Amino acid sequence: QVELVESGGGLVQAGGSLTLSCIASVTLSRYRVRTMGWYRQAPGNQREVVASVTSTTGGTTINYSDSVKGRFTVSRDNTGNTVYLQMNSLKPEDTAVYYCYAQAVRMFSSSTWDFWGQGTQVTVSS
Repeated sequence: QVELVESGGGLVQAGGSLTLSCIASVTLSRYRVRTMGWYRQAPGNQREVVASVTSTTGGTTINYSDSVKGRFTVSRDNTGNTVYLQMNSLKPEDTAVYYCYAQAVRMFSSSTWDFWGQGTQVTVSS
């Protein structure tokens, strides 16, 4: 199994910065964590992807949602088990619960499992 623990949420004024972190504890047999990233969900809204990092033997792929591109930076350590989200120029629209996400893939197959953290609140005041 994979357990995810997020930290770094809080209250910040518009235009400020905040950094989130997530550490994955992996115990799945014959699985590795291929993707780690961040989703967010505001009250009354659907959960949406924010950013992700996918690491394979062929390289690393980073994706951002259009709403955060240019303001947020996602990174992952070389063990593949820690992901960060550096959030700059924060806007009130960024207020949401942010969830860490991980996808584990079974070796020598395409089978995948998805895992979610408990979420951390980010509030941006106007």
